[in-house]
Amino acid sequence: MNKVLLIDDDLDLLEVLSSALAYFGFEVKTSNHTDDILSMVTVYQPDLVIIDYIMEGINGGEMCSAIKKKESTKNIPVIILSAYDKVIKSLGNYGCDLFISKPFDMQDLVKKIKQVISKTPVSL
Repeated sequence: MNKVLLIDDDLDLLEVLSSALAYFGFEVKTSNHTDDILSMVTVYQPDLVIIDYIMEGINGGEMCSAIKKKESTKNIPVIILSAYDKVIKSLGNYGCDLFISKPFDMQDLVKKIKQVISKTPVSL
């Protein structure tokens, strides 16, 4: 079973995504805060991290960059979600493996998650 770490400060979205991903066979851990994300990733060792771009304290891009710079976590795929796709596209991808705009289709998201985890090229 693939493990997914979801990080978003929107509790409703966390609940919906967590339930949907569990339904599709993923083991899901969630967090609604940005405190010590690197420690959480290191301890949980997810197969994928999904981060919201706009969070309190630090943005998802900075979290992704920190994950990708650390030797023990750099190979963990990261997907950034955001309703502000034009902003993130103009700022760069922070090393993320995929950027997905909100709102998104759940089945399409699950398909892309499976592709990223399996290292299959994702068609945008």
